[in-house]
Amino acid sequence: MAASENVAGDDRHPAMRLVHLLRAVTVEFDLLGAEFAAREGLHPTDVRALIHLLDAARAGTPVTPGRLGQRLRVNSAGTTALVDRLERLGLVRRSRDTADRRRVLLVVEEKATELGWSFFGPVIGEVVAAADGFDAGELDTVHRFLTAVLDSTGRARPA
Repeated sequence: MAASENVAGDDRHPAMRLVHLLRAVTVEFDLLGAEFAAREGLHPTDVRALIHLLDAARAGTPVTPGRLGQRLRVNSAGTTALVDRLERLGLVRRSRDTADRRRVLLVVEEKATELGWSFFGPVIGEVVAAADGFDAGELDTVHRFLTAVLDSTGRARPA
Protein backbone atom coordinates (compact mmCIF):
# COMPACT_ATOMS: atom_id res chain seq x y z
CA MET A 1 0.00 0.00 0.00
CA ALA A 2 1.36 3.42 -0.97
CA ALA A 3 1.97 6.05 1.69
CA SER A 4 -0.73 8.26 0.14
CA GLU A 5 -3.28 5.47 0.62
CA ASN A 6 -2.44 5.40 4.34
CA VAL A 7 -2.92 9.17 4.57
CA ALA A 8 -6.31 9.10 2.82
CA GLY A 9 -7.96 7.32 5.72
CA ASP A 10 -6.25 9.35 8.46
CA ASP A 11 -7.98 12.67 9.17
CA ARG A 12 -5.21 13.51 11.63
CA HIS A 13 -2.63 13.79 8.86
CA PRO A 14 -1.90 17.48 8.06
CA ALA A 15 -2.41 16.89 4.33
CA MET A 16 -5.97 15.73 4.99
CA ARG A 17 -6.78 19.14 6.45
CA LEU A 18 -5.80 20.59 3.08
CA VAL A 19 -7.84 17.96 1.20
CA HIS A 20 -10.95 18.85 3.22
CA LEU A 21 -10.31 22.57 2.79
CA LEU A 22 -9.87 22.20 -0.97
CA ARG A 23 -13.12 20.24 -1.11
CA ALA A 24 -14.90 23.02 0.80
CA VAL A 25 -13.48 25.69 -1.55
CA THR A 26 -14.51 23.59 -4.55
CA VAL A 27 -18.06 23.27 -3.21
CA GLU A 28 -18.27 27.03 -2.65
CA PHE A 29 -17.04 27.78 -6.18
CA ASP A 30 -19.47 25.17 -7.54
CA LEU A 31 -22.33 26.87 -5.71
CA LEU A 32 -21.27 30.26 -7.05
CA GLY A 33 -21.11 28.81 -10.55
CA ALA A 34 -24.58 27.30 -10.16
CA GLU A 35 -25.97 30.63 -8.93
CA PHE A 36 -24.38 32.42 -11.89
CA ALA A 37 -25.76 29.81 -14.31
CA ALA A 38 -29.27 30.12 -12.84
CA ARG A 39 -29.15 33.93 -12.90
CA GLU A 40 -28.08 33.98 -16.54
CA GLY A 41 -30.25 31.07 -17.71
CA LEU A 42 -27.22 28.89 -18.43
CA HIS A 43 -26.56 25.21 -17.92
CA PRO A 44 -23.65 24.42 -15.56
CA THR A 45 -21.81 22.95 -18.56
CA ASP A 46 -22.18 26.32 -20.31
CA VAL A 47 -20.37 27.95 -17.40
CA ARG A 48 -17.59 25.34 -17.47
CA ALA A 49 -17.25 25.90 -21.22
CA LEU A 50 -16.94 29.66 -20.75
CA ILE A 51 -14.34 29.20 -18.02
CA HIS A 52 -12.33 26.86 -20.24
CA LEU A 53 -12.53 29.26 -23.18
CA LEU A 54 -11.49 32.23 -21.03
CA ASP A 55 -8.57 30.28 -19.56
CA ALA A 56 -7.48 29.21 -23.06
CA ALA A 57 -7.71 32.79 -24.34
CA ARG A 58 -5.59 34.00 -21.41
CA ALA A 59 -3.01 31.32 -22.28
CA GLY A 60 -3.14 32.21 -25.99
CA THR A 61 -4.42 28.72 -26.86
CA PRO A 62 -6.97 28.51 -29.66
CA VAL A 63 -9.94 26.22 -28.97
CA THR A 64 -11.97 24.33 -31.55
CA PRO A 65 -15.41 22.90 -30.78
CA GLY A 66 -13.84 19.42 -30.84
CA ARG A 67 -11.20 20.36 -28.27
CA LEU A 68 -13.85 22.00 -26.08
CA GLY A 69 -15.95 18.84 -26.22
CA GLN A 70 -12.95 16.72 -25.26
CA ARG A 71 -12.08 19.00 -22.37
CA LEU A 72 -15.65 18.97 -21.05
CA ARG A 73 -16.18 15.30 -21.90
CA VAL A 74 -19.20 16.10 -24.03
CA ASN A 75 -19.94 14.24 -27.27
CA SER A 76 -20.01 15.97 -30.65
CA ALA A 77 -23.79 16.53 -30.72
CA GLY A 78 -23.74 17.89 -27.16
CA THR A 79 -20.84 20.19 -28.00
CA THR A 80 -22.65 21.54 -31.05
CA ALA A 81 -25.76 22.21 -28.96
CA LEU A 82 -23.61 23.86 -26.27
CA VAL A 83 -21.81 26.14 -28.73
CA ASP A 84 -25.08 26.95 -30.52
CA ARG A 85 -26.63 27.94 -27.18
CA LEU A 86 -23.69 30.14 -26.18
CA GLU A 87 -23.61 31.72 -29.63
CA ARG A 88 -27.36 32.42 -29.55
CA LEU A 89 -26.89 34.18 -26.20
CA GLY A 90 -24.09 36.32 -27.67
CA LEU A 91 -21.47 34.85 -25.33
CA VAL A 92 -19.34 33.00 -27.88
CA ARG A 93 -18.80 33.20 -31.61
CA ARG A 94 -17.39 30.83 -34.14
CA SER A 95 -14.49 32.20 -36.14
CA ARG A 96 -12.53 30.74 -39.04
CA ASP A 97 -8.88 30.07 -38.27
CA THR A 98 -6.83 32.45 -40.40
CA ALA A 99 -4.08 29.81 -40.78
CA ASP A 100 -6.50 27.02 -41.78
CA ARG A 101 -9.87 28.25 -43.06
CA ARG A 102 -11.34 24.75 -42.62
CA ARG A 103 -10.87 24.99 -38.87
CA VAL A 104 -13.41 26.75 -36.66
CA LEU A 105 -12.22 28.46 -33.48
CA LEU A 106 -14.35 29.56 -30.56
CA VAL A 107 -14.01 33.11 -29.30
CA VAL A 108 -15.52 34.47 -26.09
CA GLU A 109 -17.45 37.67 -26.67
CA GLU A 110 -16.99 40.74 -24.45
CA LYS A 111 -20.56 40.25 -23.18
CA ALA A 112 -19.51 36.98 -21.50
CA THR A 113 -16.53 38.64 -19.85
CA GLU A 114 -18.70 41.49 -18.60
CA LEU A 115 -21.32 39.08 -17.21
CA GLY A 116 -18.61 37.08 -15.49
CA TRP A 117 -17.00 40.13 -13.90
CA SER A 118 -20.35 41.52 -12.77
CA PHE A 119 -21.03 38.30 -10.86
CA PHE A 120 -17.59 36.93 -9.93
CA GLY A 121 -15.75 40.25 -9.59
CA PRO A 122 -16.52 40.65 -5.88
CA VAL A 123 -15.29 37.15 -4.98
CA ILE A 124 -12.20 37.62 -7.15
CA GLY A 125 -11.56 40.87 -5.29
CA GLU A 126 -11.91 39.06 -1.96
CA VAL A 127 -9.48 36.33 -3.06
CA VAL A 128 -6.95 38.92 -4.25
CA ALA A 129 -7.32 40.78 -0.96
CA ALA A 130 -6.74 37.53 0.95
CA ALA A 131 -3.63 36.86 -1.16
CA ASP A 132 -2.32 40.32 -0.29
CA GLY A 133 -1.83 39.00 3.25
CA PHE A 134 0.88 36.60 2.06
CA ASP A 135 4.41 37.38 0.98
CA ALA A 136 5.77 36.44 -2.46
CA GLY A 137 7.43 33.24 -1.17
CA GLU A 138 4.20 32.05 0.45
CA LEU A 139 2.25 32.79 -2.71
CA ASP A 140 4.81 30.84 -4.75
CA THR A 141 4.35 27.89 -2.37
CA VAL A 142 0.56 28.07 -2.64
CA HIS A 143 0.85 28.29 -6.43
CA ARG A 144 3.14 25.24 -6.57
CA PHE A 145 0.79 23.32 -4.28
CA LEU A 146 -2.37 24.17 -6.23
CA THR A 147 -0.61 23.36 -9.52
CA ALA A 148 0.42 19.97 -8.12
CA VAL A 149 -3.16 19.37 -6.92
CA LEU A 150 -4.53 20.29 -10.34
CA ASP A 151 -2.08 17.96 -12.06
CA SER A 152 -2.82 15.10 -9.66
CA THR A 153 -6.58 15.41 -10.00
CA GLY A 154 -6.21 15.46 -13.78
CA ARG A 155 -4.19 12.24 -13.63
CA ALA A 156 -6.67 10.60 -11.26
CA ARG A 157 -9.65 11.23 -13.55
CA PRO A 158 -10.70 8.21 -15.62
CA ALA A 159 -9.66 8.46 -19.27
